[in-house]
Amino acid sequence: LLYLRLSPTKPMICMCMKVGGRSSFCNSQPGILSGLSGTVMSDCLKDLPQGITRLKELNTLNVSCNCLEALPPGLSQCTKLSTINVSKNHITAFPPDLFSERLDLLSALVASDNSILELRGDIHKLSALKVLDVSNNKLSEIPSDLSDCPKLKEINFKGNKLSDKRLEKMVNGCQTKSILEYLRGKGRGRQCEDGGDADNKKKKQQQRKKKGKAAEEPDEVEELDKMVVRVLHVSEAPTALTVKVSAEVKDVRPYLVCCLVRGMNLKAGNALKRFLIAQTKLHEDLCGRRTIATIATHDAQLVKCPLVYEVKPPTQLKIVSLGRREMTAVELIRHLHLEADELRKQKKRQNVTGLHKYLQLLEGKSFYPCLVDAEGDVISFPPITNSEKTKIKKTTKELLIEVTSSTSLQTCKDVLDALIIKMAELNKFTVEHQEEAGSDGEGDGAPEPPAGTDTSSQLVVQQVRTVDQDGNLKVVYPSKTDLSKEISNLTVIWS
Repeated sequence: LLYLRLSPTKPMICMCMKVGGRSSFCNSQPGILSGLSGTVMSDCLKDLPQGITRLKELNTLNVSCNCLEALPPGLSQCTKLSTINVSKNHITAFPPDLFSERLDLLSALVASDNSILELRGDIHKLSALKVLDVSNNKLSEIPSDLSDCPKLKEINFKGNKLSDKRLEKMVNGCQTKSILEYLRGKGRGRQCEDGGDADNKKKKQQQRKKKGKAAEEPDEVEELDKMVVRVLHVSEAPTALTVKVSAEVKDVRPYLVCCLVRGMNLKAGNALKRFLIAQTKLHEDLCGRRTIATIATHDAQLVKCPLVYEVKPPTQLKIVSLGRREMTAVELIRHLHLEADELRKQKKRQNVTGLHKYLQLLEGKSFYPCLVDAEGDVISFPPITNSEKTKIKKTTKELLIEVTSSTSLQTCKDVLDALIIKMAELNKFTVEHQEEAGSDGEGDGAPEPPAGTDTSSQLVVQQVRTVDQDGNLKVVYPSKTDLSKEISNLTVIWS
């Protein structure tokens, strides 16, 4: 099936067509599809209809995970394209007109896991290009002209056998800035060798830089806030995580979504504190002070899998909650009620504070929801608390995030979307400000050198499946419909 999103007058219209009829439809109905703004095709396609080049409003083209051997010429006519994803196909070359000055909005080009033999030097004409992924192809050279892309921030050439072995080592271990500087140096060296043509090439490069600088100045604020999130499909993950959900949670707190996040720098300065504050703010606002949904974050390295989301009687549910000794759920709820009552008296209020309203959600329940690890320990008791056992610290490198709700599955997804976007924003801030580790007094051990040596703020979000007791899939997050909110300074790359 082809799932097409059309927006000629802004509303979303979904159309499903048999793949066999796609070509004739696109070619014979250009007027109907002229307002198409995004297309996702994934059904072992071997070619794309030429009519796709007539989609003047197209801004996203995702044809990953197919059997394409080539892209149709004429894509430069789709001047509003901002993202192209052709990963996991059999493409050997880019169409001649793809690297065109007409595509001045194209910011992300993902072509990993293909058979591309050459990257042409005219790629520098893509003045808005920010993300380029051509990993796992058959490239032997990287053109020095790539360094003339004025906005390029994230590149990936891993998995290519380059003739320049020094450059091959760099693409496997260095940051984008270092690689571009090396390519720029190679370009200067080649100019000197060319003798009489050097002056002309230098003038052309200066013109490109001036043009790029002029295009970049209005977008300076956006560049400071640029965020990249890469989604790792569960099939590509070295170790996939699955959460089994018992049938009994249906009557208590039925909705759960989870994901793994890597690349979040919590060690630098106040990074951990900022993350916890952001989580608290989401709890107060979007989560309705935990009455709509609840977020729990865990240090993934401390989580013992497999995990089960189930229910337990209040007297049998035991947890070492954050900052407390082990208690049963009954004891913990009693303590929290006493604390809420004491706070109410201090504030001289008649009603319980909003902060503790979530306690009322469990009143009258014979069973309480909980997330249990392979050792039988409760690591999460929503909407109350999560466990000291998996508490995140400055040393945490990978997070398991869970969101539960008694309202709806979409509520869980919306909250997790918002949290990941906020994490990307915070991580970008942390990398740019290069704070010293441990400056907020929360670090473990001796102070460490500045944490700004890794200049990449990219987050990797790995899919997590939740299944029923028979192993049937309930939900996977994130899916293609998640993280779809249009944010100008956020690029989501699907691996």
